[in-house]
Amino acid sequence: MSSPEADSGQGKVLLIGAGPGDPGLITVKGLEGLRRADVIIYDRLIPEPLLARARPGAELIYVGKASSHHTLSQEEINALLVAKAREGKLVTRLKGGDPFVFGRGGEEAEALVAAGIPFEIIPGVTSAVAVPAYAGIPVTHRGLAASFSAITGHEDPTKPSSQIDWGALAAAPGTLVFLMGVENLSSIVGELLRRGRPPQTPIAVIGQGTTPRQETVTGTLGDILVKLQAKQPAPPAVIVVGEVVTLRDRLRWFDSRPLFGRRILVTRARAQAGRLSALLAAEGAEPVELPAIEIQGPADTAALDQALADIRDFQWVIFTSVNGVAAFCRRLGQRGGDARVLAGAKLAAIGPATAEALAQRGLRADLVPADFQAQGLLASFRGQGLAGQRALLPRAEAVPPELAQGLRGLGVEVTEVVAYRTVPAPGSQEMVRELLGRGDLDAITFTSASTVAGLLSLLDGDLALLERPVIACIGPVTAQAAREAGLRAEVVAAEHTIPGLVAALGEYYREKKAGRE
Repeated sequence: MSSPEADSGQGKVLLIGAGPGDPGLITVKGLEGLRRADVIIYDRLIPEPLLARARPGAELIYVGKASSHHTLSQEEINALLVAKAREGKLVTRLKGGDPFVFGRGGEEAEALVAAGIPFEIIPGVTSAVAVPAYAGIPVTHRGLAASFSAITGHEDPTKPSSQIDWGALAAAPGTLVFLMGVENLSSIVGELLRRGRPPQTPIAVIGQGTTPRQETVTGTLGDILVKLQAKQPAPPAVIVVGEVVTLRDRLRWFDSRPLFGRRILVTRARAQAGRLSALLAAEGAEPVELPAIEIQGPADTAALDQALADIRDFQWVIFTSVNGVAAFCRRLGQRGGDARVLAGAKLAAIGPATAEALAQRGLRADLVPADFQAQGLLASFRGQGLAGQRALLPRAEAVPPELAQGLRGLGVEVTEVVAYRTVPAPGSQEMVRELLGRGDLDAITFTSASTVAGLLSLLDGDLALLERPVIACIGPVTAQAAREAGLRAEVVAAEHTIPGLVAALGEYYREKKAGRE
């Protein structure tokens, strides 16, 4: 589907600020403009998750600029905006931070005016405010700073003289925020000291702010250059000068989270990876999604179809996974049925996530065990007088026989049907070897035995690449599969859920940090 602008033949450009790095910091209006665009012309610092929000078929054009290399000159970017708009397309110019805060958005808007191209400015969250905030540094604070100044740390080298009034900045009582200044930090510090700023003035250098790779070094104007010899944050960097820097130790929140800076591989199927990735990111991690498995329907649906035809003959339908619920309901719908056919049966769910999957389809689980595994489900069934009753167990193609055997031991007549199967994800083999070969993954998460088998299949059984990362498993069944495959399962969630897995990883790294201290 094209945009209204493309359909009308009248092109338009949206100059959108994407924020400083955290994809969640784009505005609602900015995200809407991104999703509508026919063409997206984007900078170097735009996070990949934002580009993934583009509508199918949108043209993505990279025009990133680093200090030492420009893909296109500014004049060429201006011409590109005009040319694409003249094709009758809605063009989104996606810029880091805010387009009008050292983003050259004013120059691009002038070019559009000169060419007679309609445009709109959608402001973004500037790094001058957001990056210090993510480091626990407010740029203003009652009693410490009643004002702040945002200054470029990288002036146009073609200008005959500097437009920065260093004397006024050195004398100003408020906070100074320099953007793009890490390469010129020595000059910045020197100018402030020469103009009378006290050497004991606090300063912070914050690299890659608002991302899981954020790094902050604090000091004073008198010692910051020495401190940076030991550890220098990677650009882009924001420099904050002023008394507000002293608040960092009390107010730091972003980089004190338990999983901060950890790159963690998510091996779940692509359609299910989102929740785990979101929870990992909320704890400070950088989730890396690489599905080890893909969920497919059974090769032969005859047994499932027969069970659905006979569904009213079962007193219980037992679901052991979210995938089982989805596959069962999908096939039921394909056959023209709906939830009404389950009116005479009780439903069991192995855990809260499976129960929630039922609830999303208007079905309430009659039984959810406290222990989210097969033994817990069997323990909940004991004492309920199930002998002689019939139970349907829609499951994956290959599962341990423990649950079905246990139910039969209770006198239940069990019908097992394959509702879905897991297969190694196609096209991931080369990518997983590249990811693991770089050696920068801190942990690998497994949410089922099938994700263990799927990843090993992608690696052709080669365990050497799995020696460094921490192996984290959602529960003992998955951990056992990992150990049988020759992996060490260092983290096993006590609560066998996605939140439980994230909590277990957080506790592991908290203990590891405490041990170092």
